[in-house]
Amino acid sequence: MTALFALRGRCALAAAAFAVALTTSGCGGDDDFSLPDWDAPGQNARVGDIMIRYAHVAEPRGRPWQPGSDVPAYVWLYNKGSEADKLLDASTPNAASVDIVDSDGKPLPDGVDLPANQLVELEQGKVHLVLRDVREVIRGGDFMRFTMRFEKAGSSTFNIQSQIPAYDESPSPTR
Repeated sequence: MTALFALRGRCALAAAAFAVALTTSGCGGDDDFSLPDWDAPGQNARVGDIMIRYAHVAEPRGRPWQPGSDVPAYVWLYNKGSEADKLLDASTPNAASVDIVDSDGKPLPDGVDLPANQLVELEQGKVHLVLRDVREVIRGGDFMRFTMRFEKAGSSTFNIQSQIPAYDESPSPTR
């Protein structure tokens, strides 16, 4: 009898694993952009047709981000839909505001267009997000609640992490 329950448990576990794999890997047109194949650090999420990938706060350099600092945040947005969407804004309780800015740091109050079936990288040197006037110390590895609001897809709230600094361990050229 115990062997029967063990077999049923293993079958149930295998079925659950298959269901999770099928759900996260996508079907049809999703095969080229499935979650298991996406091995990027940072937070991954989805809202409607928008896939949120590699969402993270820039790693602090030398010391933690201090209260009052403006802190860059980066994310890749993939619109899997057949219609364009737009990132309207973002927010976190850990900052006075979150601005969408261009590569020069100038605010983009109209948001960011997300064309259908395209990846838009909000990265350093490009359009990106800036947490204005952070309210507390942010160390590498710290998490905070973060909300992104899209015109058609709606909102998604998740934890975003400050990247852990990768310090250069190579010998100094001055030694």
